[in-house]
Amino acid sequence: MAKAGKRTRAAREEIDGEQFYPLTDAIEKMRVTATAKFDETVDLVMNMGVEPRHADQMVRGMVQLPNGTGRSVRVAVFARDDKAEEAKAAGADVVGADELAEQVQKGEIDFDRCIATPDMMPLVGRLGKVLGPRGIMPNPKLGTVTADVGEAVKAAKGGQVEFRVEKAGIIHGGVGRVSFTDAAIEENIRAFVDAVYKAKPSGAKGTYVKRVSLSSTMGPGIKVEVGSLQD
Repeated sequence: MAKAGKRTRAAREEIDGEQFYPLTDAIEKMRVTATAKFDETVDLVMNMGVEPRHADQMVRGMVQLPNGTGRSVRVAVFARDDKAEEAKAAGADVVGADELAEQVQKGEIDFDRCIATPDMMPLVGRLGKVLGPRGIMPNPKLGTVTADVGEAVKAAKGGQVEFRVEKAGIIHGGVGRVSFTDAAIEENIRAFVDAVYKAKPSGAKGTYVKRVSLSSTMGPGIKVEVGSLQD
């Protein structure tokens, strides 16, 4: 394994691995440790007190990050006629019906988010084995099965992100870029955390959010005081 460079080692020494930092301090520490030569993603990891194997403890939802994600999102829309034109006008990258379904079946998936009008779901439903494992299967609960495709496309392009608890009880989300201001990163984090709390399932017992850490793509995890995450 390659040794860490001097800058990286020095940055890591700034972090006390046992200390929990208030959110504002954690953001400052994260910035110090972001030494890569590219604009790193700011990652938030939440260890949840739920058991995702039980349906009544699944945590999943959408959140609109007020300052966006800092990355471009390619959006595909399954729609016909007027709704297809509406999707195109809103900025969708790929729009289609049967021909788009054929491309997906072949594994030609050149998009990050998938939206469908309700009438297209009999067709899209057959693509579940392809889109499901990638986490992009349209879902009415997440607003990605909707007749209002124009607004759905704009939301996806404007910083809307999905969160979902993984098997190990962890929620991971990209909440911006290191190039964002501290205030913008903090606002995005608070919006993300607030959405996770609002999505608390009925079966969750005990401590809902156990631990939270913040990091840049290449930086070390910085423990965040859970109490400092909510206004």
